[in-house]
Amino acid sequence: MTTLPLTIGALVRQAAHRWPDRAALRFGDREAGHAAFLAETETCARALIANGIGRGDRVGLFLPNGWACVILMHALGMIGAAAVTLNARLRMSDLQFAIRKARLKALFSAEAPPFDGLARVSQALSDGMDLPVFDAVLASGQSVARTDLETKAALVEPGDDWLIMFSSGTTADPKACRLSHRAVILSAAGMADRFGIGSSDRFWDPLPLFHMSTILPMTACRLHGACFIGVAHFEAGPALAEIEATGATIAYPAFPTLMAGLISHPDFVCRDLSAVRLTLAVGPPDLLRRFQAAWPDARQVSCYGLTEAGGLSCYNRPEDSVDQRMTTSGRPIRGMSARITDPGSGQIIGPGAQGEIQLTGDTLFSGYFDDPDQTAAAMTPDGWLKTGDIGRMSVAGDVTYVGRIKDMLRVGGENVAAAEIEGFLATHPAIKLAQVIGVPDPVLEEVPVAFIELAPGMALSDEEVVGYCRDQIARFKVPRHVRFVDEWPMSATKIQKFRLREDFLAEAARPRHDVGS
Repeated sequence: MTTLPLTIGALVRQAAHRWPDRAALRFGDREAGHAAFLAETETCARALIANGIGRGDRVGLFLPNGWACVILMHALGMIGAAAVTLNARLRMSDLQFAIRKARLKALFSAEAPPFDGLARVSQALSDGMDLPVFDAVLASGQSVARTDLETKAALVEPGDDWLIMFSSGTTADPKACRLSHRAVILSAAGMADRFGIGSSDRFWDPLPLFHMSTILPMTACRLHGACFIGVAHFEAGPALAEIEATGATIAYPAFPTLMAGLISHPDFVCRDLSAVRLTLAVGPPDLLRRFQAAWPDARQVSCYGLTEAGGLSCYNRPEDSVDQRMTTSGRPIRGMSARITDPGSGQIIGPGAQGEIQLTGDTLFSGYFDDPDQTAAAMTPDGWLKTGDIGRMSVAGDVTYVGRIKDMLRVGGENVAAAEIEGFLATHPAIKLAQVIGVPDPVLEEVPVAFIELAPGMALSDEEVVGYCRDQIARFKVPRHVRFVDEWPMSATKIQKFRLREDFLAEAARPRHDVGS
């Protein structure tokens, strides 16, 4: 049995030894085998050493999805430096905060329209920080002997930080999560096991490289000699063409905005997607059933996790029943455990009861960088991560995510999960995607507001949305206000509900006719 390497450098080298000529990475028309990927990574690692970067340093990557970002990320890991992956959507104040917080030694960026990284970085950099150019750095690698690289690579430990990732999700309070080589590799191994990834798989993933939903699949592919197909910029039509042309066997749109974009595009029914054996998407059950019905020849699975848990901790298996795959996030991977606790008392509660999801095990983060108080607040005294998510667990151990604790509405004394209303709205054929927030109400404490993106060519009024809900769900769950949107405020891949709430409250002072009250 092949030993599982527990550092990124060792993993890249093992893959090159076992599958030298099998495709490892593809972006656009560029593809490289595992041996070629190793050679490029080593060249970059030697260049980083030549520029004074070494074990324990933190280097920012403010880059668009593409080849350079992947090579840099792995080269940094090979020499024991930490890649600080910065969200390409960061606004100036957020970027300045992240640069200061992580105390970067260097920062790589680029100008690749529409990504204007260099322009933004030049305004945000602190005095004395290096802003190297990738191609120029690569050229300096010849001055470092291979033996020097090997010596430095041998010093890297599985517990060293490989990634520092700012976890903001749907809130405005970013924290710098430290993720070790071991945590990421073990988390990726859990994904590979659940998906049954083999060397013939081609894993299409349109998500950003500053997100665990690309880094885990990429690492899982490397563990088993598969090919990771990255996407520079997601557009539904070109994405469908690429899935067909590359013979992708796993499609990983993951988030409802992207999956809905694929299945609602006119080309979806025209493309030959028969090679796809597995898809992954998250969302409420009714929405997942809609996705599965649209892609009947592939098994759709779901998952649950968060950056602090090494990305993803629970997955369905493809062989699980349809009901399991549509209504649960599956069971924890090997080395991880989940429990449900009462959010108030912290007491463990039994199967089927709803409470806070807590996680522990091999893939947990190493804490928030330079923030011991926030780290301590995130953990229980007995070593469990407090996720801040509401869910339940079945007798068999399947975890079901319900929503964020902060995403629970209190309507007239009743607790309502926003995800429950969103799932029901998704059953309407004219609704592509719905998001629900709570806003203050003088009588009911809070009331639901539905933000809706319509499917292409569809029309719907406020009154029709409310009428669809009124006779089918409890009255206190019916949205009191409806807003239609063409695009969503996004973080990495998640819709920022706090911005929806801010926009609604800012608009509330203006007269408007609302329905459903």
